[in-house]
Amino acid sequence: MKYDMVFEGGGAKGMVFVGAMQEFEARGHIHDRLLGTSAGAITATLLAAGYNSGEMLEALAEKKGEKSVFSDFMGKPGPFGDSPLVKDGALARLLTNIDIPLLPDALEKRLDQAIVNWVASNSRASHLFSFVELGGWFSADNFLDWISIKLDSGTFNGKPRNFSKMTLEQFHDATGKDLSLVGSDTTMEMMLVLNHRTAPKLPVVWAVRMSMSIPLLWQEVVWKKDWGKYRGMEMEGHTIVDGGLLSNFPIELFISDLKTVTEVMGDKTSENVLGMLIDETLPVPGAQAVKGDFGEEKFDISQLATVQRLSHLINTVTGARDKSVIEAFENYVARMPAKGYGTTEFDMTDNRRNTLVKAGRKAMYNYFTYEQPAAAIAYNFEVATKPTYRVTASADRLAEKMILR
Repeated sequence: MKYDMVFEGGGAKGMVFVGAMQEFEARGHIHDRLLGTSAGAITATLLAAGYNSGEMLEALAEKKGEKSVFSDFMGKPGPFGDSPLVKDGALARLLTNIDIPLLPDALEKRLDQAIVNWVASNSRASHLFSFVELGGWFSADNFLDWISIKLDSGTFNGKPRNFSKMTLEQFHDATGKDLSLVGSDTTMEMMLVLNHRTAPKLPVVWAVRMSMSIPLLWQEVVWKKDWGKYRGMEMEGHTIVDGGLLSNFPIELFISDLKTVTEVMGDKTSENVLGMLIDETLPVPGAQAVKGDFGEEKFDISQLATVQRLSHLINTVTGARDKSVIEAFENYVARMPAKGYGTTEFDMTDNRRNTLVKAGRKAMYNYFTYEQPAAAIAYNFEVATKPTYRVTASADRLAEKMILR
């Protein structure tokens, strides 16, 4: 059976999707249109590039030395030595506006610049400089390198993959896959659905990078002139962050068939929709609490009070909307267990990662074996993934509001 597939964001917890895809493929199903946010954008892009679950499992097991390659995703920012931000950035302007009594202006100016230079070049303080000037504590350069390598590794339809330099338009032409990734434009305060129709000149790797950029965690992406327009709108200089800021699970975009929606998402070629939702309330069977070298709970940046405040704020903004969507379209949602796993837990052990993958496969098995037939009987339609008129009408209202805002 062919499905339009939606993948929710969730950082490192998105590894659970690999297990789900193992079961999906084992049952002979195939994917049609693909839609992803944040971690879901990575999964959707790899699937569009022809990756199967086996290849994705191999990618999860990659090492850099003795550590997981994913542990470098939260990279050290900089160097900033030649950046104009060092002389003319927000920190430099702030210090310029602070007057130190009795200190000569010339000496104060040199002191201000010395402070900025130190913050920008110091191995620890550079994170603060990145946070102030670029909106994120970490660099995502290592992620860009990784996704570029993945898009140029292996084969697609018997030919070597060579997708990393392609725009969304070129990627679509080369693969025939209808891929959409969700980002958030904080300049215009609107959601972006990035695909070959809306942003044809945008490089595919930067579309993924935009979608996975958790606010304040990774540096923001500033839209470049060479990346063209978004739906005819000039975007140069706009700041783009994680799509989850506005919608982490926009499944209604695939259920609705309104013209205003299909102009962005493309026409339906399948009536079946399947959403992969990361559910942090569902325990992962066999998972153990993460311990440090001395038996204490391992440090996770997501546990910092500041990060938690930001997370709660974002969840408050998006939670009510996404919750109403999930409840409305529950029959099309496969819930992936992720309780106890951290959003930034990219350096999880092999055993812990494999346990999460195994749980994803079991959740997908349960969805197809138990939940789908029960829903079909209860709602009296052929299969649970085919929308009824009432469901479609609800999706139309939600999707049109999302597309037009």
